[in-house]
Amino acid sequence: MKTEESNPQYNSIVQMLTRQYPQVKMGKMMSSEAVKVNDKVFAFYHKGSMGFRLGANFDTQKFGVLSAKPLSPFKTKPPLKGWYMVFETESNQWEILAQMAFEYTQTLK
Repeated sequence: MKTEESNPQYNSIVQMLTRQYPQVKMGKMMSSEAVKVNDKVFAFYHKGSMGFRLGANFDTQKFGVLSAKPLSPFKTKPPLKGWYMVFETESNQWEILAQMAFEYTQTLK
């Protein structure tokens, strides 16, 4: 699934995940391209950033991800727990974060 919003690096990560893990499927997170496992989205691309489901206890500082911000898509609601947006300036971290998000999301019921 590729649209004009896609990023070549995001597309590469998606191809790697879908080849390596047959249970990874394409999907949507709101209106953005996403990947999911067990029918749960774990990573998506939106306007130059990738979002990752890493869990509420994930320590972005420990992993050296300086640009990570909590995903807060709603003006009147708090950020989504355990979701982080990582800007393109740290796209070198996207692949490992996608792998970590995949592994974390597999543990969810």
